[in-house]
This record gives sequence, C-alpha cells and structure tokens, in this order.
Amino acid sequence: MNQTTNGKWDTDYEWKVVALLGIGFGLVGLDRWIIAPLFPFIAQDLGLGEGDIGTLAGALGILWGIFAIFSGRLSDKIGHRKVLIPAIILFSLMSGLSGMVQGLTALIVIRSFMGAMEGSYCPTSFTAVAAASKPKRRGFNQGLQQSGFPLLGLALGPIIATQLLNYMSWRGVFWVVAIPGFIIGALLYFTLREPKDTQAGELIGATQAGGSWLEVVKSRNILVCMLALLCAMACIFVLSAMVPVYLINVLELTPTQMGLVTSALGFGGFFGQFGWPGLSDRFGRKPLAILGFVGATITAYWFFATGAVMLPLFVALFAVSFFCLGNIALITGPIATESAPVGLISSAIGLVVGAGEIFGGGVAPVIAGFVANNYGLPNVSYVAIAGVAVGIFVCLFLKETAPGKVAAQAA
Repeated sequence: MNQTTNGKWDTDYEWKVVALLGIGFGLVGLDRWIIAPLFPFIAQDLGLGEGDIGTLAGALGILWGIFAIFSGRLSDKIGHRKVLIPAIILFSLMSGLSGMVQGLTALIVIRSFMGAMEGSYCPTSFTAVAAASKPKRRGFNQGLQQSGFPLLGLALGPIIATQLLNYMSWRGVFWVVAIPGFIIGALLYFTLREPKDTQAGELIGATQAGGSWLEVVKSRNILVCMLALLCAMACIFVLSAMVPVYLINVLELTPTQMGLVTSALGFGGFFGQFGWPGLSDRFGRKPLAILGFVGATITAYWFFATGAVMLPLFVALFAVSFFCLGNIALITGPIATESAPVGLISSAIGLVVGAGEIFGGGVAPVIAGFVANNYGLPNVSYVAIAGVAVGIFVCLFLKETAPGKVAAQAA
C-alpha cells in the first residue's frame, strides 16, 4: 500500500532504503576503482602493460553507460526488485572473479560484465530512493545515496586496498571487497518495495505505465541534463585520470604527497553529493546547478594555477570535486527524476547517466590523453576547465523542478 496508518510518512522504510541503496552504490564505486591501486601487482603477475589499465577502465565505463540506458527502461517495465537485487549480486560476483583471472582478455570480459551490472543498478536505485523519499527530502536523499560512491571508491578505496595487501594477495582483495555486496543484496530482498507499495511512488509518477523513449527526449530538461552531465563528468573524470601523474611528473610531488592530495577528490565528492542536492531542496535546482558549474570552473582553474604546495592543492581539488560531483548528483537525481515523463523515471535517468558515462566518462579522458601526449601534460587543464565552463551556459536552459519552488511559483 502507498499510505501508512494515520497518514504518517513511513520514515522507517525511507531511511532503510536510502541506507541500503547508498551502501550498495558505495560498493559500486569501491568495486569499480579498487583495481587502480591493485593494478601494479596485477600487471606484475599477469605480465600486463601500463596502458592496459586504461583499456579496463574504458571497457567498464562504456558498458556502464549502455546498460544504464537500457536497464533503466527495463526497470520501468518489470519493476525495481527484478533489476536491483540481481545487479548487486552479479557485480559483486564479478568483482570476486576478477581475482581469479589469468590474463588480460578474461579480465576485460569480467570487468565489462561488471560495468553492465553497475550500469543497471545506477538509474534504478536512484528511482527507488525517490519513490521512498518525502518530496522535501528528495534531493538530499538522492544525493546521500550517491555520496557513498566517491567516499568508498575514490577516498577510502586506495587505503582499503593497500591495507589488505599487507595480509593477502591482490586476488584475495577482490573477494574481500565483494562480500558486502552479497549481504546488501540479501537485505534488499527483504526490504525493498516496488513503487506502487511506497508512499512517493505515485507522487513521482513511477506507478503508472510509461510510453516510449520518444517521450523522454521530448523533455527539454532531460536533454539539458544529458549535456550538463557530460560537462560535469568531463571535468571530474579527466581529473581522476590525470591528476596523479600531473602531481608527480609536473609538480614533482612524492607518491605519498600525491596520494594525500588525490584523496581530496573522494572527500570533496562525498560532501558535495549529499550537500549540494540537499541545498537545492531549499534554494532550487536551477540556481544550484548554475552555481555549481561556476564554482567548479573557478576552483579547477585555481588547482592548475597552484604550485607544488600541498594544502592549497588539496583545498582546490576538494572544492572542484565538491561542485562537480555535487552537480552530478543533482542532475542525475532530483532534476532528472522531476523532469521525467510519467512512468519513465528510470528510463530518463538511465538516458542521462548513459550519455554522461559514454561521452563524459569515456571520450573526455581519451581527449585529455591525446592533449597530454601531443601538447604537454599541463594542457589537460583546458579540457577539464572547458567542460565545466560550458556547463554554466547549458544550465541556463533548465526549468526549475524543486517541489517547494514550483509550488511557490504556482501560488
């Protein structure tokens, strides 16, 4: 049923779903990024080249984007449980199996399948959180759910990997980080409801039959979200890929100093992903999206203009990640949810996420690599800064969707 006794909001279910799906998305980030700190040991054992890590990351990202598009549509048709529970169990299994491979081809196949399952989990989990959330907390909850991704994947992942390597081989590490996913999958089986059995499912239009994908692309906001997410991801993915080598080769920091500065990406993104959408519940989606891109542009420029001084570098990178990943959570969460046609919420989120992953997460780092190889590593700054600078103008075309703001305008 979609109403509880005495008309009170079912906050118990709301927070259980946010917590479980948030931890699940954090595990997505951990399973995706933990291969980077493990790769030197993997390469030594399997005889891989330095550039093979790019192939592995690219394969996962592209499959993520493709499956986000199609699985979002599928979950609108068959329900959330049939997509989310198998997805988290299977991507955890693939993470564990990554530790059993004997060559590059097998590793590419497994990581590609993992990307497919993580792409399936992404848009459906965002919709499930929206269906459980009270409207005035929708942005905060969707951001909080996404914030586990940078915290576990970018900030804590390298620490977890290096500490576990003191007790086991890289093969064992993959199985250890896979175990929590099986537990979350089991808890979701007993907890997660379909939208028709939640209080907010009808409010967001997730309980009604949807039409075709053409209805999604007819929404101006969805098209703007696709472009805006591409801009935000172009910056943050270029930074994630290029900052470590930039800090060591250009600024000549030590590996330890590089690790400390790079962790700012994870911590800044964590606070941005729940703080920024949460602020948009109060101040509106459109002004926060524009302000986020302005802040990211300024702080990205500040980062690349800073010399080899650790504290300013950390603060600047923290701020870039706060604004970039905050906007990513805002765009893929409340704006895409509130802009989607009736019955097509996961489809809309999947289309937005897919476009961002394929082009912002895949093409932009390739362009940055080309720039680095042909024009010098410092010039990758133009790729990152250009992405967020264009995002400012893209978001001028957004329509406000925050429930409080829309209601006030109607009144």
